Amino acid sequence: MRIVSGIHKGKKIIAPKKLPVRPTTDFAKEALFNILNNQYHFSALKVVDLFSGTGNITYEFGSRGAAEIIAVDAHFECVKFINKKAEELDLPVRTVKSDVFKFLKATGETANIIFADPPYGFEVELLQQIVELTFSRNLLEEGGSLIIEHSKKIDLSHLDHFVEVRKYGNSVFSFFS
Repeated sequence: MRIVSGIHKGKKIIAPKKLPVRPTTDFAKEALFNILNNQYHFSALKVVDLFSGTGNITYEFGSRGAAEIIAVDAHFECVKFINKKAEELDLPVRTVKSDVFKFLKATGETANIIFADPPYGFEVELLQQIVELTFSRNLLEEGGSLIIEHSKKIDLSHLDHFVEVRKYGNSVFSFFS
């Protein structure tokens, strides 16, 4: 994987093969960030990256100047890797080793963008729970977005707060606000 834009543009990140992850493709990530670039000033953003895995999305936000990034993952090796890379790249990243649902139920943090990239085998009910927890707990700042990456076999357009869907190859981004 590589960082698409910002101060670390073009930097390749090689994650250990032992991590249980499926990073967002560079193609899909570039398309997503082109959308976000037209909606937000990155220097003012607070971002929560759920199921952060390798930190692929975390590094992209950081490279583009996001003010604060919280990377949440339940896997110790993923959190350890993100900490190492964020320190090397001098990015404003705070990691949280936690089950995402426990984090969403317990956090008092709010963010401009909450990005969730759960495993593609996740059931619609679990994706719906991410949406419900985000909005029932008021975890988004005014004008903020929840973005869920999922397989093209899933349709989330029936959920409350749904705004739009964007498809890029096998990656689909559903936007909620």
